[in-house]
Amino acid sequence: MPESLAFPADFLWGAATSAYQIEGAVREDGRTPSIWDTFSHTPGRTLDGDTGDVAVEHYHRYRDDVALMADLGLNAYRFSVSWSRVQPTGRGPAVQRGLDFYRRLVDELLGKGIKPALTLYHWDLPQELEDAGGWPARETAYRFAEYAGFVAEALGDRVESWITLNEPWCSAFLGYGSGVHAPGRTDPAAALQAAHHLNLAHGLGTQALRAALPARARVAVSLNSSVVRAVSQSPEDQDARRRIDNLANGVFHGPMLHGAYPADLLADTARLTDWSFVHDGDLAAAHQPLDALGLNYYTPALVSAARNDSAHARNDGHGASDHSPWPGSDDVAFHQTPGDRTEMGWTIDPSGLHDLIMRYTREAPGLPLYVTENGAAYDDKPDPDGRVHDPERIAYLHGHLAAVRRAISDGADVRGYYLWSLMDNFEWSYGYSKRFGAVYVDYETQARTPKSSAHWYAGVASSGELPREYVAD
Repeated sequence: MPESLAFPADFLWGAATSAYQIEGAVREDGRTPSIWDTFSHTPGRTLDGDTGDVAVEHYHRYRDDVALMADLGLNAYRFSVSWSRVQPTGRGPAVQRGLDFYRRLVDELLGKGIKPALTLYHWDLPQELEDAGGWPARETAYRFAEYAGFVAEALGDRVESWITLNEPWCSAFLGYGSGVHAPGRTDPAAALQAAHHLNLAHGLGTQALRAALPARARVAVSLNSSVVRAVSQSPEDQDARRRIDNLANGVFHGPMLHGAYPADLLADTARLTDWSFVHDGDLAAAHQPLDALGLNYYTPALVSAARNDSAHARNDGHGASDHSPWPGSDDVAFHQTPGDRTEMGWTIDPSGLHDLIMRYTREAPGLPLYVTENGAAYDDKPDPDGRVHDPERIAYLHGHLAAVRRAISDGADVRGYYLWSLMDNFEWSYGYSKRFGAVYVDYETQARTPKSSAHWYAGVASSGELPREYVAD
């Protein structure tokens, strides 16, 4: 722990959400289905058949939700735009009714002194684009750039922070590899194609944003880069770590930050694809100058070479499937890391966040960093007085904020932290069974109740200083 636990005076204290997880109103004002509408309505895809049809009704309750953010002292809010709401079917002109919702939301945020950070894509591809091939199809990248331009033209006069993609790894490898996320496809070669076209979409989208936004705007991407550790120092286990690190990290930060895929990634996956979908000029297009980099972190990964007793274990924390999200790595085993776990089964390890921040401090020197997601799910329940006490989440946040502060002390340029999530919501294939929110939502009444972690986080945000220790009462 550094001597001083004070954060920089201009540090952003925020929370994050995504459109499909909170908005509801899926058939209102011209919105058409996304892949998550289709996926969640397909029997067996989500727990208990839960969908985002209603979610937490943010589309109609956004003013109250923004007032709640203000009451908690947040000075930043990261949200995503529903592509299907702005450009139904992913083609054609923008729908002003859809854009008007985001105009109202942004105006409400600015009126409360909260800086909006807008994410263009948080996994909800218009279904008609999936029907035309989805992210494995090159055309989807061009459609994304067009959509980015529409949103920039509508909101560029009032939003300064822009994020092209959220966690493209999940879109590519959980959506098209293991099939545990929408659209539920299980083709390793298609997953690699999707990854490339997401890289291309990021680059083309960045160009479209630059063309439409004022010079003061900042463009970033949010990656769920993994901290991949090996069980041992043996050459076999270290090679397993290298291979998974390339699939988790190098496949995106290679093109985005360095303009090239790692050569050994191409070699490791050569039996699946010849990568001929990478056209001349694609890597230059993906390698656009960024103003910041968003890092999402929850837990590290622990791997080894598969052994006779490991039975190719898939303890990678990304949901049960007979298909792997790690193309070409069937001989790599994933292991549960030791330590306490969240309700997701993810090990709590703040050192991983520090390591991640320092890695990108070295790999992208001079590029400001933001922790754009970090948080934990617990089995939160109101007490008889209606209060929701979640000391485990406070301890989690304290440990990870201490890791951020230590990274700043070690020279990292970290400028903000966005807690995941502002409030309980639709947790993808887990439905409503996992609660990540700092604000408790009664899904029957939609009543919002700040948990004790929300009040604790509000205190940290208002003071700009982390308590030296947290002891659960």
